[in-house]
Amino acid sequence: MVTIRSEAAMIVVTTIYRMPNRMNLARLLLTTALSTLIFAPASGRAIENTLAQPLPIDDRVPIARDVAFPGTIELTVDATDVRRGIFRASEVIPVPMAGEMVLLYPQWLPGNHAPRGPIDDVAGLHIVGGGKELQWRRDPVNVYAIRVVVPAGVSAIELAFDYVSPVAGGQGRVVMTQEMLNLQWNLTAFYPAGYFTRNVMVAPTAILPDRWHYGAALDPVSEGATGRVAFKPVDFETLVDSPMIAGRFFRKIDLSPKVRLNIAADRPEELAASDAQIAGHRRLVEQAIRLFGAEHYDHYDFLLSISDRMGGIGLEHHRSSEDGTATGYFTHWDEQTARRNLLPHEYVHSWNGKYRRGADLYTPDYSVPMRNSLLWVYEGQTQYWGYVLQARSGLVSAEDTLSAYAMIAASLDSRPGRSWRPLSDTTNDPIVAARRPEPWVSWQRSEDYYNEGLLVWLDTDMQIRTLTKGRRSLDDFARGFFGMRDGDWGVLTYRFDDVVKTLNDIAPFDWAAFLRSRVDTAQPRAPLGWLAAGGYRLVYGDKPTAYWRNEERRRKQTDLSYSLGIVIDNDKTLSQVIWDSPAFAAGLTTGTTLVALDGEAFDAGRLVDRIAAAARTRQPIDLLVKHGDQYRTVSIGYFGGNRYPRLERTGTEPAWLDELLQAR
Repeated sequence: MVTIRSEAAMIVVTTIYRMPNRMNLARLLLTTALSTLIFAPASGRAIENTLAQPLPIDDRVPIARDVAFPGTIELTVDATDVRRGIFRASEVIPVPMAGEMVLLYPQWLPGNHAPRGPIDDVAGLHIVGGGKELQWRRDPVNVYAIRVVVPAGVSAIELAFDYVSPVAGGQGRVVMTQEMLNLQWNLTAFYPAGYFTRNVMVAPTAILPDRWHYGAALDPVSEGATGRVAFKPVDFETLVDSPMIAGRFFRKIDLSPKVRLNIAADRPEELAASDAQIAGHRRLVEQAIRLFGAEHYDHYDFLLSISDRMGGIGLEHHRSSEDGTATGYFTHWDEQTARRNLLPHEYVHSWNGKYRRGADLYTPDYSVPMRNSLLWVYEGQTQYWGYVLQARSGLVSAEDTLSAYAMIAASLDSRPGRSWRPLSDTTNDPIVAARRPEPWVSWQRSEDYYNEGLLVWLDTDMQIRTLTKGRRSLDDFARGFFGMRDGDWGVLTYRFDDVVKTLNDIAPFDWAAFLRSRVDTAQPRAPLGWLAAGGYRLVYGDKPTAYWRNEERRRKQTDLSYSLGIVIDNDKTLSQVIWDSPAFAAGLTTGTTLVALDGEAFDAGRLVDRIAAAARTRQPIDLLVKHGDQYRTVSIGYFGGNRYPRLERTGTEPAWLDELLQAR
């Protein structure tokens, strides 16, 4: 066998290109032959690739056990650095025994249905024990776990760290401004691994800016305390479930003996709720209690922030809800119709989602993955009752609620993605998509378990009425499924079969098949049987409803979903293109800017007029569009006119859908 070092072979190859052409060929042939000898295996067989083997996963984070954690954690959060949005947290955590201790930062957050704990915003962590700095390290498998070795004789460790909250929208939700803050305790606390969080006691204290007021479901040690506010000890699960809002401009309004509306606003004039507006919120509480028949809280606090600076939110808790909306909630009441669904929805969650919860969604701590298979009940039926209660309370008129139903029904019925993706699979969307913008949401689908869940429950209500000749309805389900054990604010889990059993107790029927066909099977059309049964039909006209126009103004959009198949933001950019629509066929995508219409500068109002004209003239619509740095002209041959959904009454008999929305 000929053996030549590869370095020498490289010299030969390099040299031949310096020789005359005739010699090059001879040298090249010789070099090729040599390289075959140099690099070929002795056996003549190809060398097999090296196959690595993975290291075993060392997952030694203690599993949560249903036993008491010894001692009480002392948690103090200084929330006074409002200019820089920094929460400074300190914890004193008792040590059960010397040796390695594992601390967890909340990862799988209730109400988020996903692992969204922002541990990347935790900075400056120091741990001290026995007066000495202790070295900590992050677990290489579970990055939400911190490991620290505690020396013998140390009874408690002290943690100090900053939660550096987002200061701009692109970084995440802004939770602290110079006028208000939203303290979510899970952002500012670690807890010991190995225990159900309901068995870990915490004594929390918040330090607020001078002369700020607050609202929270936690009970203060001293009523009326400001500045440094100490709260009575609670378990860690209750702590995470009991956020706080605080602000310079603040108002508290009693809605019932147990329910209070806490309002923080950017400016004092935003607090000016009229008597009629307050009365609507009081009726919301009355109607909910009449519906469910029990209250699953000892007291309840709406935490309403009205701000253009702090991020909006809608997040449910047992005894409170975080309700964040833009300015104008009270002061521009007639323009805020859709936003008034927020409080009814979050309030219903006290019953549906917090007290009654899908069994696979309940977890012993915040490191165990949540499974969302029943979100079409948790969120879907909450969406159903939210719209019902907004109408029954008068917060939103029945007419506007019917218009909202029309928008929802049209959107889900025309969603091409339903041909391949069943409703049940969208319950995974909080985990797989995390509410990131999607390029083709009508094809991909999104968190459709909210609004399509609403349609499923409208179908269910009308089926109950049909089976019982109007004597029973989903109201009976609400009382039977959620209305037990008044005052209990624990967690009562359920499974699919429990839902079916309660429905069968009201009206015997094959409810399992009824629900499975709507939830687990991809269907080309939305569940709209409730329309005919309820005395209405879905129609499309060339003029939008008042509710539709209101929503376009609020969202700063022009919605042409059911004609060209586009939604246009006020900056003339397409925020949505419907799959298989005329715009889709023309090659338009989200992010495209509309520059000109028929040779003139683009104007959304003129496009609406042009769509109407094309139905008569049969002339295509010519658009100059820009995507990135490229311009092109597209011609859309759509001649169907403007199309806006609405519900139209059928027959003259009393309609069950009208009856559903009437106050009790």
